[in-house]
Amino acid sequence: MTAAITAAILVIGDEILSGRTKDKNIGYIAEYLTNIGIDLKEVRVVPDEEAEIVTAVQALSQRYTYLFTTGGIGPTHDDITADCVAKAMGVSIDHDPRAIAMMLERYAKEDLNEARLRMARIPAGADLIENPISKAPGFKIGNVIVMAGVPSIMQAMLDNVAKTLETGAKMIVANFDTGGLPEGIYAAGLGAVAIAHPGVSIGSYPSFSAGGFKNQIVVRGKVQAEVDAALAAVSAMVTGLHADKAAI
Repeated sequence: MTAAITAAILVIGDEILSGRTKDKNIGYIAEYLTNIGIDLKEVRVVPDEEAEIVTAVQALSQRYTYLFTTGGIGPTHDDITADCVAKAMGVSIDHDPRAIAMMLERYAKEDLNEARLRMARIPAGADLIENPISKAPGFKIGNVIVMAGVPSIMQAMLDNVAKTLETGAKMIVANFDTGGLPEGIYAAGLGAVAIAHPGVSIGSYPSFSAGGFKNQIVVRGKVQAEVDAALAAVSAMVTGLHADKAAI
């Protein structure tokens, strides 16, 4: 079987931790990566502090195939992500002529002030990630992919960098409605099914809607036969419990 391609997300910004800004990137990136065959394994949120960012970048980039970061690459004093990534990767950082050329597509040369030029500071050896919206690029160095925090810009950057990434087998997802059976009734049986089918992930998800309460069992895996076998076992288990309930 092909080795799994894994990833982590590092969200950078005091505004996320304070609650002032509500993150809209984690769910988008998670779904995007799942759809292209990259398994998201971890998400961290850190403040705009050098030591925290450097430590997280080093740890996560060593643990997973890819590390995606969002936030902290703007023009203000607290946008320190590029410098921290350079430090974490052990390389220098400076104004990149390629990045400046991209920004000149939007700004007149005289309007590229010191603040805006901060967005053209790129770690040595990094590849640029195009930004069709505001032109200031993201970058990829090693397995670290550095993107903007603004959702529309992040999404455009992700589309551009995704073409360059190694991907694995896509996740197969199968859903099973329990027909109103409470989790407490099938929990033990579902645990036994999970043990018997270690090649898949099985979860139970209750929800409430206008139509009332329901439980859905979700089977996830990368081998169709394993998903099908686990789903059949779930179906048999739930059907048996309904029959037992009706017989009482």
